[in-house]
Amino acid sequence: MTGPLGFGAMRLPMKGNEVDLEAVREMFDCFLAHGFTYFDTAKGYLDGLSEKAIKSCLTSVYPRESYQLTDKLTAGFFEKEEDIRPLLMTQLKTCGVSYFDYYLMHSQNARNYPKFKQCRAYEQAMQFKKEGLIRHWGISFHDTPELLDEILTDYPEVEIVQIQFNYADYEAPNVQSRAVYEVARKHGKPVIIMEPVKGGTLAKLPQNLGDQVRDRYDGSPASLAIRFAASFDGVAMVLSGMSEMSQVLDNISFMEDFKPLTDSEMKLAMDLSGQLATAAGIKCTACAYCVSGCPKNIPIPGLFACYNQKKMFSDWNSSYYYGVRTTGRGKASDCIRCGKCEQICPQKLPIREWMATVAETFEKEKDDED
Repeated sequence: MTGPLGFGAMRLPMKGNEVDLEAVREMFDCFLAHGFTYFDTAKGYLDGLSEKAIKSCLTSVYPRESYQLTDKLTAGFFEKEEDIRPLLMTQLKTCGVSYFDYYLMHSQNARNYPKFKQCRAYEQAMQFKKEGLIRHWGISFHDTPELLDEILTDYPEVEIVQIQFNYADYEAPNVQSRAVYEVARKHGKPVIIMEPVKGGTLAKLPQNLGDQVRDRYDGSPASLAIRFAASFDGVAMVLSGMSEMSQVLDNISFMEDFKPLTDSEMKLAMDLSGQLATAAGIKCTACAYCVSGCPKNIPIPGLFACYNQKKMFSDWNSSYYYGVRTTGRGKASDCIRCGKCEQICPQKLPIREWMATVAETFEKEKDDED
């Protein structure tokens, strides 16, 4: 029996500006061949290319009963109640299906929840279920445990809750993974885990932490992170945003016959959590929500990744990739401090402050070379 592993289609492999469909087909085929069936997408993922890749590589190839597909209702794609049904119908058509197994109110937080309420989005989801357009509905969530408690009190009909949950964020004050998880369970809701590897951070640990994993654990750092998330009661699915075949194969190796973490493995994860809490770096998960609204077209997650690699991983080519990331796009120093990025950031990062730090780190370095 396979473990609760889902394929997150937010970080699919790319060829330039297009999804590498050949690579995705091979990855999906391998995933399904080993008994895993759950796929997760959203209209905004990869600027709309994720849903199209789902149709090309999954729904047009496999019979409908052989997989489960989740999509989401995202605040940026509707303005009023009347927009929601046509949006759902467009998503179904783009994905090539007649129904979604799960339809989630996307990235619920204190800023967009009032809009979802005003537009009766939750009530419409219930109606879509009655009509058979969706099988189940729920929410994905990025905010405080207090807000989640409010939402689940307002709408006890919510069937499932998707949350960010990993050992680095377990007690982190900005994410509060543990507390959010406990609220979902208090309300009796099964949980879907997103960002179990925290945007890849926990798969590529700094050397001193990686050494601890090698010394105390028989498996990859990514397997420790995903198994950690899957070891908690009530977890229905753990999503992994796989972008290459090696990740698919690694995940299959420990999730095909899933075993929860042992006590000693759990202690290792919590030890790492405490050490990461004091490590240098920007706690960005590369969701890229901040990018589309940036007036200076700054690839914010990419620049943050360069900074993190330089500070946490002693990555020698970070400066080179800073130049690659900013070719034809905005640099960190181009930030006009408008704050649009901070309004939408699920991690509540002080992005404007970090932009100044990133600019000082990389662009002063370049000036010194000239």
